[in-house]
Amino acid sequence: MKRVEKPWGYELIWAHTDRYVGKVLHIAAGQRLSRQYHERKEETFLVQSGTMNLEIGPDGDRQVLVMNAGDSFHCVPRTIHRMIAVTDVDVCEVSTPDLDDVVRLEDVYGREGTSAP
Repeated sequence: MKRVEKPWGYELIWAHTDRYVGKVLHIAAGQRLSRQYHERKEETFLVQSGTMNLEIGPDGDRQVLVMNAGDSFHCVPRTIHRMIAVTDVDVCEVSTPDLDDVVRLEDVYGREGTSAP
């Protein structure tokens, strides 16, 4: 297992193959990931504990899904999304292995553009 520190918390990469990646994202209360999309990466989120708001969609058509433990969401490529922790939240993410496929549209931590995780 590999722990990767992030400005919003950390991620634990518990599986990484040429076909899929499994992670647990720990997002501290009040923190948010970048508003982003992926060209190739497909992912599914499962909230393990805590509560988060999942923003989905472009400006003008943005929806907010309140997600609690047991809730899941499948995110296809090019879906604009952002996770915002209401409480400390742990999210299990299973995805294709395209870890460097991140197009950031907005980021409170100053990270810009396309970049690796």
